[in-house]
Amino acid sequence: MSDSTPLDAPGAAVPPSIAGDDRRSRILAAGLDLFAERGFHDTAVADLCQRAGVSPQDFEREFGSRESLVVALHEDVNNRALAAVIFALDGIDPDDVPERVSRATRAYLEVMTTDRRWAQIAIHESVGVSPAVEERRRIAIDRFAALMQAESDRLVDDGVIPKRDFRLTAIALTGAVYGLINTWTADVDWEAEVDKIVAEVTRLIVLAIGYER
Repeated sequence: MSDSTPLDAPGAAVPPSIAGDDRRSRILAAGLDLFAERGFHDTAVADLCQRAGVSPQDFEREFGSRESLVVALHEDVNNRALAAVIFALDGIDPDDVPERVSRATRAYLEVMTTDRRWAQIAIHESVGVSPAVEERRRIAIDRFAALMQAESDRLVDDGVIPKRDFRLTAIALTGAVYGLINTWTADVDWEAEVDKIVAEVTRLIVLAIGYER
């Protein structure tokens, strides 16, 4: 290979001085690209190594398997989305349900729709990989549902909405939001629909939890 080959070019070799976090970042970037482009099942470890410019031994050392790589990507985007939602809720009137739902939904969508590849990983390519990956997906969904249930329970304590068990409601609403992201990944014009989706999710959640102005 020529010394002039760009480091970030497909198949570029990684110098011995580039290791650890840099190597891991290159593999993550390759996984994001290839899983979104070709699909998880059509991407081999050799493809990932070539794109990242690492050896199979390096890949094994950092991740061990394609499943571990897709889990890392899935957890990355979901952690960022959850953090964005929590940050968006900070400082908003705790009893202003429509505003809180709207801000939280927009924050979630911004993480998921800024780069279509992340939505592809979260909604499509991490599905049906293995029982272990499905369990990690379930945990991610449960975290969002738990946040929604906690918000609902707090509103009950504040006397804003009627008291009842919101566990199933939270799970159903989380699934509805995932369904909307799934539609977005299949529609090249979906970027223009974000405002409509925020409004629709806000209406749906406000009605589902029994909030009345």
